[in-house]
Amino acid sequence: MEYNLADLFESVVDVVPDREALVYIDHPGTGAERRLTYAELDAAANRIAHHLVAAGIRPGEHLGLHLYNGVEYLQTVIGCLKARIVPVNVNYRYVEEELTYLYRDADLVALVFDAEFADRVAAALPRAPKLRHLLRVGTPADGTPGTGPAAVPFGEAEAAGDPGRGFPARSGDDQFIIYTGGTTGLPKGVMWRQEDLFFAGLGGGAPTGEPVRAPHELAERVAAGGAGITFFPTPPLMHGTSTLTAFIGFNFGQRIVLHRKFVPEEVLRTVERERVTSMSLVGDAMLRPLIDALAGPLKGTDCSALFSVSSSGAIMSDTVRRQFSELVPNAMLLNNFGSSESGFNGTATADSGPERGFRIRVNSRTQVVDPATYEPIAVGDIGRVAQCGHVPLGYYNDPRKTAETFFEKDGERWVLLGDMATVDEEGVVTVLGRGSQCINTGGEKVYPEEVEQALKSHPDVYDALVAGVPDVRWGNHVAAVVQLRAGARRPSLEDIQTHCRAHLAGYKIPRQLVITDTVRRSPSGKADYRWAREVAVAEDR
Repeated sequence: MEYNLADLFESVVDVVPDREALVYIDHPGTGAERRLTYAELDAAANRIAHHLVAAGIRPGEHLGLHLYNGVEYLQTVIGCLKARIVPVNVNYRYVEEELTYLYRDADLVALVFDAEFADRVAAALPRAPKLRHLLRVGTPADGTPGTGPAAVPFGEAEAAGDPGRGFPARSGDDQFIIYTGGTTGLPKGVMWRQEDLFFAGLGGGAPTGEPVRAPHELAERVAAGGAGITFFPTPPLMHGTSTLTAFIGFNFGQRIVLHRKFVPEEVLRTVERERVTSMSLVGDAMLRPLIDALAGPLKGTDCSALFSVSSSGAIMSDTVRRQFSELVPNAMLLNNFGSSESGFNGTATADSGPERGFRIRVNSRTQVVDPATYEPIAVGDIGRVAQCGHVPLGYYNDPRKTAETFFEKDGERWVLLGDMATVDEEGVVTVLGRGSQCINTGGEKVYPEEVEQALKSHPDVYDALVAGVPDVRWGNHVAAVVQLRAGARRPSLEDIQTHCRAHLAGYKIPRQLVITDTVRRSPSGKADYRWAREVAVAEDR
Protein backbone atom coordinates (compact mmCIF):
# COMPACT_ATOMS: atom_id res chain seq x y z
CA MET A 1 0.00 0.00 0.00
CA GLU A 2 1.29 3.46 -0.96
CA TYR A 3 0.18 7.01 -0.27
CA ASN A 4 -2.51 6.74 -2.92
CA LEU A 5 -5.80 8.50 -2.22
CA ALA A 6 -7.97 5.58 -3.36
CA ASP A 7 -5.96 3.07 -1.31
CA LEU A 8 -6.21 5.32 1.74
CA PHE A 9 -9.95 5.82 1.26
CA GLU A 10 -10.53 2.08 0.97
CA SER A 11 -8.49 1.46 4.13
CA VAL A 12 -10.82 3.82 6.01
CA VAL A 13 -13.91 2.15 4.53
CA ASP A 14 -12.70 -1.22 5.75
CA VAL A 15 -12.53 -0.12 9.39
CA VAL A 16 -15.72 2.03 9.57
CA PRO A 17 -17.98 0.65 6.78
CA ASP A 18 -21.25 1.46 8.55
CA ARG A 19 -20.33 4.98 9.62
CA GLU A 20 -22.13 7.79 7.77
CA ALA A 21 -19.78 9.32 5.21
CA LEU A 22 -21.83 11.74 3.12
CA VAL A 23 -25.03 13.73 3.54
CA TYR A 24 -26.15 15.53 0.40
CA ILE A 25 -29.02 18.02 0.33
CA ASP A 26 -30.09 18.43 -3.28
CA HIS A 27 -32.33 21.49 -3.34
CA PRO A 28 -32.26 23.30 -0.01
CA GLY A 29 -35.72 23.70 1.44
CA THR A 30 -37.26 20.76 -0.45
CA GLY A 31 -36.17 18.09 1.99
CA ALA A 32 -34.60 16.03 -0.82
CA GLU A 33 -31.41 14.42 0.46
CA ARG A 34 -29.17 11.37 0.21
CA ARG A 35 -27.20 9.71 3.00
CA LEU A 36 -24.43 7.21 2.32
CA THR A 37 -22.29 5.18 4.68
CA TYR A 38 -18.63 4.61 3.90
CA ALA A 39 -19.46 1.16 2.48
CA GLU A 40 -22.24 2.60 0.31
CA LEU A 41 -20.07 5.43 -1.02
CA ASP A 42 -17.27 2.95 -1.74
CA ALA A 43 -19.63 0.68 -3.70
CA ALA A 44 -21.07 3.66 -5.61
CA ALA A 45 -17.57 4.79 -6.59
CA ASN A 46 -16.67 1.22 -7.65
CA ARG A 47 -19.70 1.11 -9.96
CA ILE A 48 -18.66 4.29 -11.78
CA ALA A 49 -15.03 3.21 -11.92
CA HIS A 50 -15.95 -0.11 -13.54
CA HIS A 51 -18.21 1.70 -16.02
CA LEU A 52 -15.36 3.99 -17.05
CA VAL A 53 -12.95 1.09 -17.45
CA ALA A 54 -15.54 -0.78 -19.56
CA ALA A 55 -15.98 2.35 -21.68
CA GLY A 56 -12.28 2.21 -22.57
CA ILE A 57 -10.96 4.99 -20.34
CA ARG A 58 -7.39 3.98 -19.53
CA PRO A 59 -5.14 4.66 -16.54
CA GLY A 60 -3.55 8.11 -16.83
CA GLU A 61 -6.26 9.51 -19.13
CA HIS A 62 -8.18 12.60 -18.02
CA LEU A 63 -11.85 12.92 -17.05
CA GLY A 64 -13.53 16.30 -16.52
CA LEU A 65 -16.09 17.04 -13.80
CA HIS A 66 -18.47 19.73 -15.07
CA LEU A 67 -20.87 19.55 -12.13
CA TYR A 68 -22.55 21.32 -9.29
CA ASN A 69 -21.95 19.89 -5.84
CA GLY A 70 -23.47 16.45 -5.37
CA VAL A 71 -22.92 12.81 -4.54
CA GLU A 72 -21.99 12.24 -8.18
CA TYR A 73 -19.06 14.65 -7.92
CA LEU A 74 -17.27 12.92 -5.05
CA GLN A 75 -18.39 9.50 -6.23
CA THR A 76 -16.77 10.14 -9.63
CA VAL A 77 -13.57 11.58 -8.17
CA ILE A 78 -13.14 8.52 -5.94
CA GLY A 79 -14.06 6.23 -8.85
CA CYS A 80 -11.43 7.88 -11.05
CA LEU A 81 -8.77 7.44 -8.39
CA LYS A 82 -9.69 3.77 -7.99
CA ALA A 83 -9.30 3.17 -11.73
CA ARG A 84 -6.16 5.37 -11.96
CA ILE A 85 -8.01 7.85 -14.19
CA VAL A 86 -7.04 11.48 -13.56
CA PRO A 87 -9.93 13.70 -12.34
CA VAL A 88 -9.98 17.29 -13.64
CA ASN A 89 -12.24 20.01 -12.23
CA VAL A 90 -14.20 22.20 -14.68
CA ASN A 91 -15.48 25.64 -13.69
CA TYR A 92 -19.21 25.52 -14.37
CA ARG A 93 -19.33 29.28 -14.96
CA TYR A 94 -17.30 28.89 -18.14
CA VAL A 95 -18.95 29.64 -21.47
CA GLU A 96 -18.27 27.93 -24.79
CA GLU A 97 -14.86 29.46 -25.59
CA GLU A 98 -13.48 28.90 -22.09
CA LEU A 99 -14.79 25.34 -21.99
CA THR A 100 -13.30 24.58 -25.39
CA TYR A 101 -9.93 25.82 -24.15
CA LEU A 102 -10.06 23.75 -20.95
CA TYR A 103 -11.36 20.56 -22.62
CA ARG A 104 -8.50 20.74 -25.12
CA ASP A 105 -5.76 21.97 -22.81
CA ALA A 106 -6.54 19.21 -20.30
CA ASP A 107 -6.76 16.54 -23.03
CA LEU A 108 -10.08 15.34 -21.64
CA VAL A 109 -11.23 11.99 -23.01
CA ALA A 110 -14.31 11.72 -20.76
CA LEU A 111 -16.69 14.18 -19.14
CA VAL A 112 -19.33 13.97 -16.43
CA PHE A 113 -21.67 16.96 -16.66
CA ASP A 114 -24.89 18.27 -15.16
CA ALA A 115 -27.80 18.28 -17.63
CA GLU A 116 -28.20 21.99 -16.95
CA PHE A 117 -24.93 22.57 -18.84
CA ALA A 118 -25.84 20.41 -21.85
CA ASP A 119 -26.04 23.31 -24.33
CA ARG A 120 -22.60 24.63 -23.39
CA VAL A 121 -21.09 21.15 -23.52
CA ALA A 122 -22.65 20.53 -26.93
CA ALA A 123 -21.24 23.83 -28.26
CA ALA A 124 -17.69 23.08 -27.11
CA LEU A 125 -17.66 19.41 -28.05
CA PRO A 126 -16.92 19.72 -31.81
CA ARG A 127 -13.59 21.43 -31.03
CA ALA A 128 -12.50 18.87 -28.42
CA PRO A 129 -11.72 15.85 -30.64
CA LYS A 130 -10.22 13.72 -27.85
CA LEU A 131 -13.40 13.85 -25.78
CA ARG A 132 -15.05 10.51 -26.56
CA HIS A 133 -17.19 9.48 -23.56
CA LEU A 134 -19.87 11.54 -21.78
CA LEU A 135 -21.95 10.89 -18.68
CA ARG A 136 -24.96 13.12 -17.95
CA VAL A 137 -26.21 13.74 -14.43
CA GLY A 138 -29.95 14.50 -14.32
CA THR A 139 -32.29 15.18 -17.22
CA PRO A 140 -32.47 18.19 -19.56
CA ALA A 141 -34.65 21.11 -18.47
CA ASP A 142 -37.40 20.16 -20.93
CA GLY A 143 -37.43 16.61 -19.56
CA THR A 144 -36.57 15.09 -22.93
CA PRO A 145 -33.74 12.54 -22.47
CA GLY A 146 -32.74 12.68 -26.13
CA THR A 147 -31.81 16.38 -26.16
CA GLY A 148 -28.29 17.71 -25.72
CA PRO A 149 -25.04 15.89 -26.57
CA ALA A 150 -25.08 12.11 -26.78
CA ALA A 151 -24.32 10.91 -23.26
CA VAL A 152 -24.87 7.93 -20.99
CA PRO A 153 -27.27 8.75 -18.13
CA PHE A 154 -25.25 8.64 -14.92
CA GLY A 155 -27.88 6.59 -13.11
CA GLU A 156 -27.80 3.90 -15.80
CA ALA A 157 -24.00 3.73 -15.71
CA GLU A 158 -24.03 3.40 -11.94
CA ALA A 159 -26.73 0.73 -11.91
CA ALA A 160 -24.85 -1.42 -14.44
CA GLY A 161 -21.45 -1.12 -12.79
CA ASP A 162 -19.93 -3.76 -10.53
CA PRO A 163 -20.08 -2.65 -6.85
CA GLY A 164 -16.95 -4.66 -5.99
CA ARG A 165 -13.37 -3.46 -6.15
CA GLY A 166 -11.05 -5.65 -8.18
CA PHE A 167 -8.78 -2.89 -9.52
CA PRO A 168 -5.08 -3.20 -10.38
CA ALA A 169 -2.43 -1.97 -7.96
CA ARG A 170 -2.11 1.80 -7.67
CA SER A 171 0.78 4.14 -6.96
CA GLY A 172 1.58 7.28 -5.00
CA ASP A 173 2.75 8.63 -8.38
CA ASP A 174 -0.82 8.54 -9.76
CA GLN A 175 -1.89 12.08 -10.62
CA PHE A 176 -4.58 14.49 -9.50
CA ILE A 177 -5.01 17.69 -11.54
CA ILE A 178 -6.51 20.93 -10.21
CA TYR A 179 -7.29 23.66 -12.75
CA THR A 180 -6.96 27.17 -11.35
CA GLY A 181 -6.64 30.82 -12.31
CA GLY A 182 -9.59 31.34 -14.64
CA THR A 183 -10.51 34.77 -13.21
CA THR A 184 -7.07 36.29 -13.88
CA GLY A 185 -6.12 34.59 -17.12
CA LEU A 186 -6.33 31.28 -18.92
CA PRO A 187 -6.82 28.40 -16.48
CA LYS A 188 -3.78 26.30 -15.61
CA GLY A 189 -3.78 22.62 -14.66
CA VAL A 190 -1.70 21.99 -11.53
CA MET A 191 -0.32 18.42 -11.68
CA TRP A 192 -0.01 16.73 -8.30
CA ARG A 193 1.39 13.34 -7.43
CA GLN A 194 -1.17 11.91 -5.03
CA GLU A 195 1.45 11.29 -2.35
CA ASP A 196 2.52 14.94 -2.49
CA LEU A 197 -1.10 16.13 -2.41
CA PHE A 198 -1.81 13.89 0.60
CA PHE A 199 0.90 15.61 2.62
CA ALA A 200 0.73 19.19 1.27
CA GLY A 201 -3.02 19.55 0.74
CA LEU A 202 -4.52 17.02 3.17
CA GLY A 203 -2.14 17.38 6.07
CA GLY A 204 -0.79 13.84 5.82
CA GLY A 205 -3.88 12.48 7.55
CA ALA A 206 -3.60 14.96 10.45
CA PRO A 207 -3.86 18.61 9.31
CA THR A 208 -3.38 19.95 12.84
CA GLY A 209 -1.23 17.18 14.30
CA GLU A 210 1.52 14.73 13.47
CA PRO A 211 1.26 13.33 9.90
CA VAL A 212 1.11 9.57 9.53
CA ARG A 213 4.48 7.84 9.13
CA ALA A 214 3.15 4.98 7.00
CA PRO A 215 -0.03 4.53 4.91
CA HIS A 216 -1.53 1.87 7.19
CA GLU A 217 -1.49 4.29 10.14
CA LEU A 218 -4.37 6.28 8.64
CA ALA A 219 -6.91 3.48 9.10
CA GLU A 220 -5.45 2.62 12.49
CA ARG A 221 -6.10 6.17 13.68
CA VAL A 222 -9.65 6.09 12.32
CA ALA A 223 -10.33 2.73 13.99
CA ALA A 224 -8.99 4.01 17.31
CA GLY A 225 -11.09 7.18 17.17
CA GLY A 226 -14.81 7.78 16.94
CA ALA A 227 -17.35 9.71 14.91
CA GLY A 228 -18.53 13.16 15.91
CA ILE A 229 -16.98 15.62 13.43
CA THR A 230 -19.10 16.92 10.56
CA PHE A 231 -17.31 18.85 7.81
CA PHE A 232 -19.37 21.24 5.67
CA PRO A 233 -17.50 22.59 2.61
CA THR A 234 -19.91 25.25 1.35
CA PRO A 235 -18.06 26.47 -1.81
CA PRO A 236 -18.33 24.56 -5.09
CA LEU A 237 -16.37 21.30 -5.27
CA MET A 238 -15.09 22.52 -8.65
CA HIS A 239 -12.64 24.64 -6.62
CA GLY A 240 -9.86 22.52 -5.19
CA THR A 241 -10.23 23.68 -1.59
CA SER A 242 -13.70 22.13 -1.17
CA THR A 243 -12.76 18.78 -2.70
CA LEU A 244 -9.65 18.67 -0.51
CA THR A 245 -11.76 19.51 2.55
CA ALA A 246 -13.99 16.56 1.75
CA PHE A 247 -10.98 14.24 1.51
CA ILE A 248 -9.63 15.54 4.81
CA GLY A 249 -12.94 14.50 6.33
CA PHE A 250 -12.75 11.07 4.70
CA ASN A 251 -9.19 10.62 5.98
CA PHE A 252 -10.53 11.18 9.49
CA GLY A 253 -13.39 8.72 8.89
CA GLN A 254 -15.85 11.51 9.59
CA ARG A 255 -18.96 12.88 7.89
CA ILE A 256 -19.20 15.33 4.97
CA VAL A 257 -22.27 17.50 4.37
CA LEU A 258 -22.89 19.05 0.95
CA HIS A 259 -25.39 21.47 -0.59
CA ARG A 260 -25.89 21.71 -4.32
CA LYS A 261 -25.52 25.52 -4.14
CA PHE A 262 -24.72 28.11 -1.50
CA VAL A 263 -27.98 29.47 -0.04
CA PRO A 264 -27.16 31.23 3.26
CA GLU A 265 -30.41 30.51 5.08
CA GLU A 266 -30.31 26.83 4.15
CA VAL A 267 -26.65 26.57 5.11
CA LEU A 268 -27.54 27.73 8.61
CA ARG A 269 -30.51 25.37 8.86
CA THR A 270 -28.17 22.52 7.93
CA VAL A 271 -25.60 23.66 10.50
CA GLU A 272 -28.30 23.39 13.15
CA ARG A 273 -29.96 20.16 11.94
CA GLU A 274 -26.78 18.19 11.19
CA ARG A 275 -24.80 19.59 14.15
CA VAL A 276 -22.03 20.79 11.83
CA THR A 277 -18.71 21.19 13.65
CA SER A 278 -16.38 22.48 10.91
CA MET A 279 -17.49 24.72 8.03
CA SER A 280 -15.32 26.05 5.21
CA LEU A 281 -16.10 29.01 2.98
CA VAL A 282 -14.36 31.70 0.94
CA GLY A 283 -14.01 35.09 2.58
CA ASP A 284 -16.51 37.84 3.29
CA ALA A 285 -18.55 37.07 0.18
CA MET A 286 -19.85 33.96 1.93
CA LEU A 287 -19.56 35.00 5.58
CA ARG A 288 -21.47 38.29 5.27
CA PRO A 289 -24.71 36.67 3.98
CA LEU A 290 -24.55 34.21 6.88
CA ILE A 291 -24.24 37.13 9.30
CA ASP A 292 -27.20 38.88 7.69
CA ALA A 293 -29.31 35.75 8.00
CA LEU A 294 -28.29 35.12 11.63
CA ALA A 295 -29.03 38.72 12.55
CA GLY A 296 -32.33 38.66 10.63
CA PRO A 297 -34.68 35.86 9.53
CA LEU A 298 -32.68 33.05 11.16
CA LYS A 299 -31.94 34.78 14.43
CA GLY A 300 -31.67 32.18 17.18
CA THR A 301 -30.41 29.36 14.92
CA ASP A 302 -28.54 26.84 17.06
CA CYS A 303 -24.90 26.95 15.94
CA SER A 304 -23.55 25.65 19.24
CA ALA A 305 -21.89 22.60 17.63
CA LEU A 306 -19.92 24.79 15.22
CA PHE A 307 -16.32 24.65 16.38
CA SER A 308 -14.46 26.22 13.43
CA VAL A 309 -15.14 28.32 10.34
CA SER A 310 -12.22 28.45 7.93
CA SER A 311 -11.62 30.48 4.79
CA SER A 312 -9.21 29.79 1.96
CA GLY A 313 -8.87 31.70 -1.32
CA ALA A 314 -10.07 35.02 0.14
CA ILE A 315 -9.68 36.74 3.50
CA MET A 316 -12.40 37.10 6.11
CA SER A 317 -11.92 40.73 7.05
CA ASP A 318 -11.43 41.82 10.64
CA THR A 319 -14.78 43.67 10.71
CA VAL A 320 -16.77 40.73 9.39
CA ARG A 321 -15.03 38.24 11.69
CA ARG A 322 -15.93 40.42 14.67
CA GLN A 323 -19.58 40.57 13.59
CA PHE A 324 -19.80 36.79 13.20
CA SER A 325 -18.08 36.17 16.54
CA GLU A 326 -20.72 38.28 18.29
CA LEU A 327 -23.40 35.97 16.86
CA VAL A 328 -21.52 32.64 17.15
CA PRO A 329 -18.99 33.14 19.96
CA ASN A 330 -18.08 29.45 20.24
CA ALA A 331 -16.64 29.18 16.69
CA MET A 332 -12.98 29.80 15.87
CA LEU A 333 -12.51 31.83 12.69
CA LEU A 334 -9.47 30.74 10.70
CA ASN A 335 -8.02 32.57 7.71
CA ASN A 336 -5.98 29.85 6.04
CA PHE A 337 -3.31 30.61 3.47
CA GLY A 338 -2.63 28.25 0.61
CA SER A 339 -3.13 27.68 -3.10
CA SER A 340 -3.70 25.06 -5.75
CA GLU A 341 0.07 25.09 -6.32
CA SER A 342 1.12 24.67 -2.69
CA GLY A 343 -1.69 23.14 -0.66
CA PHE A 344 -1.75 24.50 2.90
CA ASN A 345 0.93 27.01 3.98
CA GLY A 346 -0.32 28.40 7.28
CA THR A 347 -3.00 30.23 9.25
CA ALA A 348 -3.41 33.93 9.99
CA THR A 349 -2.46 35.23 13.41
CA ALA A 350 -5.10 36.63 15.75
CA ASP A 351 -3.80 40.18 15.24
CA SER A 352 -4.23 40.15 11.45
CA GLY A 353 -6.36 43.03 10.27
CA PRO A 354 -6.44 46.34 8.38
CA GLU A 355 -3.75 47.92 10.55
CA ARG A 356 -1.19 45.07 10.65
CA GLY A 357 -2.02 43.22 7.44
CA PHE A 358 -2.61 39.54 6.67
CA ARG A 359 -0.06 37.95 9.02
CA ILE A 360 0.64 34.22 8.70
CA ARG A 361 2.44 31.71 10.85
CA VAL A 362 3.69 29.49 8.04
CA ASN A 363 4.75 25.86 8.15
CA SER A 364 8.38 24.77 8.07
CA ARG A 365 8.29 24.20 4.28
CA THR A 366 7.38 27.81 3.47
CA GLN A 367 9.78 30.77 3.03
CA VAL A 368 9.74 34.26 1.55
CA VAL A 369 12.46 34.46 -1.09
CA ASP A 370 14.02 36.84 -3.56
CA PRO A 371 12.50 35.75 -6.91
CA ALA A 372 15.78 36.48 -8.70
CA THR A 373 18.09 34.42 -6.47
CA TYR A 374 15.61 32.18 -4.59
CA GLU A 375 17.43 33.09 -1.37
CA PRO A 376 15.47 34.03 1.78
CA ILE A 377 14.85 37.76 2.04
CA ALA A 378 16.04 39.96 4.88
CA VAL A 379 13.61 41.20 7.53
CA GLY A 380 11.62 44.10 6.09
CA ASP A 381 12.36 43.35 2.43
CA ILE A 382 9.64 42.27 -0.01
CA GLY A 383 9.84 38.88 -1.71
CA ARG A 384 7.62 36.08 -2.94
CA VAL A 385 6.22 33.17 -0.97
CA ALA A 386 7.80 29.83 -1.90
CA GLN A 387 7.40 26.27 -0.68
CA CYS A 388 9.57 23.17 -0.86
CA GLY A 389 9.07 19.46 -0.28
CA HIS A 390 5.74 18.07 -1.40
CA VAL A 391 5.02 20.35 -4.36
CA PRO A 392 3.34 19.74 -7.74
CA LEU A 393 5.07 18.39 -10.81
CA GLY A 394 4.19 21.54 -12.74
CA TYR A 395 1.44 22.88 -14.99
CA TYR A 396 -0.09 20.47 -17.48
CA ASN A 397 0.73 21.29 -21.10
CA ASP A 398 2.61 24.46 -20.11
CA PRO A 399 6.40 24.00 -19.89
CA ARG A 400 7.05 27.76 -20.03
CA LYS A 401 4.85 28.56 -17.03
CA THR A 402 6.22 25.50 -15.22
CA ALA A 403 9.79 26.77 -15.68
CA GLU A 404 8.75 30.20 -14.34
CA THR A 405 7.03 28.81 -11.25
CA PHE A 406 8.96 25.70 -10.17
CA PHE A 407 12.67 25.53 -9.39
CA GLU A 408 15.27 23.40 -7.64
CA LYS A 409 17.51 24.57 -4.82
CA ASP A 410 19.89 22.50 -2.71
CA GLY A 411 18.52 19.32 -4.24
CA GLU A 412 14.90 20.11 -3.34
CA ARG A 413 12.01 21.04 -5.59
CA TRP A 414 10.30 24.37 -4.87
CA VAL A 415 7.24 26.26 -6.09
CA LEU A 416 7.35 30.06 -6.34
CA LEU A 417 3.91 31.48 -5.63
CA GLY A 418 2.55 34.76 -6.95
CA ASP A 419 2.04 36.22 -3.46
CA MET A 420 4.31 39.06 -2.37
CA ALA A 421 5.21 39.18 1.32
CA THR A 422 7.55 40.37 4.05
CA VAL A 423 8.82 38.52 7.10
CA ASP A 424 9.52 39.84 10.61
CA GLU A 425 12.06 38.92 13.30
CA GLU A 426 9.76 36.18 14.68
CA GLY A 427 9.33 34.57 11.27
CA VAL A 428 5.73 35.77 10.89
CA VAL A 429 4.95 36.39 7.22
CA THR A 430 2.81 39.36 6.16
CA VAL A 431 1.17 38.63 2.80
CA LEU A 432 0.82 41.82 0.77
CA GLY A 433 -1.09 40.42 -2.20
CA ARG A 434 -0.65 38.90 -5.62
CA GLY A 435 2.20 40.47 -7.54
CA SER A 436 0.10 40.38 -10.72
CA GLN A 437 -2.50 42.67 -9.06
CA CYS A 438 0.01 45.10 -7.53
CA ILE A 439 -0.71 48.74 -8.41
CA ASN A 440 2.27 50.99 -9.18
CA THR A 441 1.17 54.53 -8.36
CA GLY A 442 3.81 57.26 -8.48
CA GLY A 443 6.54 54.66 -7.99
CA GLU A 444 4.90 53.23 -4.85
CA LYS A 445 3.47 49.70 -4.75
CA VAL A 446 -0.07 49.14 -3.49
CA TYR A 447 -1.55 45.68 -2.93
CA PRO A 448 -5.35 45.57 -3.39
CA GLU A 449 -6.07 43.24 -0.46
CA GLU A 450 -4.65 45.75 2.02
CA VAL A 451 -6.89 48.55 0.76
CA GLU A 452 -9.89 46.21 0.59
CA GLN A 453 -9.50 45.37 4.28
CA ALA A 454 -9.68 49.06 5.14
CA LEU A 455 -12.68 49.64 2.87
CA LYS A 456 -14.63 46.73 4.39
CA SER A 457 -14.26 48.22 7.84
CA HIS A 458 -16.36 51.21 6.70
CA PRO A 459 -19.90 50.88 8.16
CA ASP A 460 -21.62 51.46 4.81
CA VAL A 461 -19.46 49.10 2.72
CA TYR A 462 -20.69 45.54 2.15
CA ASP A 463 -17.98 44.37 -0.27
CA ALA A 464 -15.12 45.92 -2.20
CA LEU A 465 -12.43 45.25 -4.79
CA VAL A 466 -9.51 47.50 -5.64
CA ALA A 467 -7.84 47.94 -9.02
CA GLY A 468 -5.32 50.18 -10.74
CA VAL A 469 -6.55 52.65 -13.37
CA PRO A 470 -4.16 54.39 -15.85
CA ASP A 471 -3.36 57.92 -14.69
CA VAL A 472 -1.43 60.62 -16.57
CA ARG A 473 0.22 61.94 -13.43
CA TRP A 474 0.73 58.82 -11.30
CA GLY A 475 0.99 56.07 -13.91
CA ASN A 476 -1.92 54.37 -12.15
CA HIS A 477 -4.24 55.47 -9.40
CA VAL A 478 -6.05 53.34 -6.82
CA ALA A 479 -9.73 52.79 -7.60
CA ALA A 480 -12.25 51.30 -5.17
CA VAL A 481 -15.20 49.37 -6.61
CA VAL A 482 -17.69 49.17 -3.76
CA GLN A 483 -20.98 47.42 -3.02
CA LEU A 484 -22.94 49.15 -0.26
CA ARG A 485 -24.95 47.58 2.52
CA ALA A 486 -28.71 47.42 1.98
CA GLY A 487 -30.22 50.73 3.06
CA ALA A 488 -26.84 52.40 3.58
CA ARG A 489 -26.29 56.04 2.73
CA ARG A 490 -24.21 56.70 -0.36
CA PRO A 491 -20.73 57.79 0.79
CA SER A 492 -18.70 60.30 -1.16
CA LEU A 493 -15.14 59.72 -2.27
CA GLU A 494 -14.09 62.13 0.49
CA ASP A 495 -15.93 60.02 3.10
CA ILE A 496 -14.11 56.89 1.94
CA GLN A 497 -10.75 58.65 1.85
CA THR A 498 -11.20 60.03 5.39
CA HIS A 499 -12.04 56.56 6.68
CA CYS A 500 -9.08 54.90 4.92
CA ARG A 501 -6.56 57.46 6.20
CA ALA A 502 -6.95 55.96 9.68
CA HIS A 503 -5.67 52.63 8.32
CA LEU A 504 -3.45 53.34 5.30
CA ALA A 505 -0.56 55.47 4.12
CA GLY A 506 -1.55 58.37 1.91
CA TYR A 507 -0.40 56.84 -1.39
CA LYS A 508 -2.69 53.84 -0.80
CA ILE A 509 -5.86 55.92 -0.41
CA PRO A 510 -8.38 55.41 -3.26
CA ARG A 511 -8.51 58.34 -5.68
CA GLN A 512 -11.60 57.00 -7.40
CA LEU A 513 -14.82 55.50 -6.03
CA VAL A 514 -17.20 53.40 -8.10
CA ILE A 515 -20.47 52.31 -6.49
CA THR A 516 -21.87 49.12 -8.01
CA ASP A 517 -24.95 47.04 -7.26
CA THR A 518 -22.92 43.86 -6.84
CA VAL A 519 -19.20 43.14 -6.63
CA ARG A 520 -18.47 40.33 -9.04
CA ARG A 521 -16.84 37.22 -7.63
CA SER A 522 -16.61 33.57 -8.63
CA PRO A 523 -19.14 31.11 -7.12
CA SER A 524 -16.59 30.36 -4.42
CA GLY A 525 -16.11 34.03 -3.51
CA LYS A 526 -12.78 34.65 -5.24
CA ALA A 527 -12.21 38.19 -6.50
CA ASP A 528 -12.65 39.02 -10.19
CA TYR A 529 -10.01 41.72 -10.51
CA ARG A 530 -10.22 41.84 -14.28
CA TRP A 531 -13.88 42.86 -14.01
CA ALA A 532 -13.12 45.43 -11.28
CA ARG A 533 -10.48 47.10 -13.41
CA GLU A 534 -12.79 47.22 -16.45
CA VAL A 535 -15.55 48.83 -14.37
CA ALA A 536 -13.19 51.39 -12.88
CA VAL A 537 -11.59 52.29 -16.22
CA ALA A 538 -15.01 52.71 -17.86
CA GLU A 539 -16.17 54.98 -15.03
CA ASP A 540 -12.99 57.09 -15.28
CA ARG A 541 -13.48 57.98 -18.93
